[in-house]
Amino acid sequence: MPTLSDLVRQQTDLDQQDLEWLHSLVSDWQLLADLSFADLVLWVPQRDPRHPVSPEEWPPRTVEGWVCVAQMRPTTGPTAYPDDLVGKIVRTGRRGLIDVAWRERRIVREGDPEWGSGIPVREESIPILARRGDQAKMIGVIQRSTNLSSARTPSRLELTYLQSASDLAQMISEGRFPVPGAEPNLIRSPRVGDGLLRVDLAGRVVYASPNALSAFRRLGLATDLVGVHLGETADRLTADGTPMDESLVGVLSGKADREVEIESNGSVVQLRMIPLIISGERIGSIALMRDVTELRWRDRELMSKDATIREIHHRVKNNLQTVAALLRLQARRLRIPEGRAALEEAVRRVGSIAIVHETLSHTPDELIDFDDIADRVIAMSGEVMAVETRVHPKRRGNFGVLPAAIASPIAMILTELLQNALEHGLARRGGTLEVLASRTEGRLRLVVSDDGVGLPPGFDPEKADSLGLQIVRTLTESELGGTLEFGERPGGGTEVTLDLPLGQNAPR
Repeated sequence: MPTLSDLVRQQTDLDQQDLEWLHSLVSDWQLLADLSFADLVLWVPQRDPRHPVSPEEWPPRTVEGWVCVAQMRPTTGPTAYPDDLVGKIVRTGRRGLIDVAWRERRIVREGDPEWGSGIPVREESIPILARRGDQAKMIGVIQRSTNLSSARTPSRLELTYLQSASDLAQMISEGRFPVPGAEPNLIRSPRVGDGLLRVDLAGRVVYASPNALSAFRRLGLATDLVGVHLGETADRLTADGTPMDESLVGVLSGKADREVEIESNGSVVQLRMIPLIISGERIGSIALMRDVTELRWRDRELMSKDATIREIHHRVKNNLQTVAALLRLQARRLRIPEGRAALEEAVRRVGSIAIVHETLSHTPDELIDFDDIADRVIAMSGEVMAVETRVHPKRRGNFGVLPAAIASPIAMILTELLQNALEHGLARRGGTLEVLASRTEGRLRLVVSDDGVGLPPGFDPEKADSLGLQIVRTLTESELGGTLEFGERPGGGTEVTLDLPLGQNAPR
């Protein structure tokens, strides 16, 4: 199914700012559908290839057809359109209320119920006005279709819903909803069924749905909500008894479209205030709310676990650095060159693992941007060369983000390959040492190359007795399931290539 962006760009003359307004509207129009107990269908004028319209000529004098770019069904009532309409094109005159709403720039509610699908459907059309500072532009029409098959005498809750829906529809037609400049609301925001309050101009509650009242009961409210000042009541219910910030009190008075959380009595309630502004005058607000106590407790548990994991990584890093320091001290006391060299190699191996744990101690999850680790390992390896043959290794390409389970062995492999190149290929003559990393879908390719003396005659990595090469081969093939190849570098020297699987869902 084509997306809203695709349809607008391919089928209409709307510009990027118009598209952003439609995205903002669609991200929040579930609210209008639920309050209306109705389906919403978004129609925009179709591009006429014979008479293209420039921004200066907008709106077009005549509309040849309408294209449906988005659709929303209510969660509070039966749908009027079981089938998807997105992408459908209708000619002008086939849906008269849309034409009238566009032409006269007003909400159109005239007309008897339609029976085209075998069920009675009441149709309404709401023009969409997009505001850009002091200017406003008509960009489309919302068709609101209510399934009347289960019509009955509405309750007070339903009447409040419908009145709120009528106010929001009027705001859409005046370009005041969605609120210009506000961030799109995500799925985490409260929904109509979670709980709804109707608040008057003074900030007092004039209606509270049963779910809203239950949420405040859990916060510790012992009285009724109707008639109380929402901001002052929330202030009294706060857990620590400290006065609420004046800006938050203003939010709970319905002066801005914002969200706030109230925590009291061991419960947490999320509120979203939506000011109702008709003809430039604020008439009150509606508040959507839901109990998010369990979500917040889970968040806090996860944060606590993350903090514990990071602390563990920090302590492991400290312990590894202590081990490295002890090995370094021991190496300085040894008079046997082979023993000293072996301990220094062990220090470098422990250090490469410590770098990974140090990085993990600063990240909220088990994912690592490995480029920084690679640069630190490369720099650490270059420091072991004598001044007269100092080599400055460099990196090309990007490792990207890697899981910790993969990062640790790759850091060890990189350390061993760099050390091997520096000791055997470049020790006496110096030269160039380069690390090339490249990512493809689910795989990492790592190449370590130098322009040193090259591989000895008859070299076989399977039979090499070097501990470093044995570590590289074991980690690559057994732990990571990759492949390892040694070869001649074009132009002279050695080139070692690793091809490692990362899994289909590995981060990039």
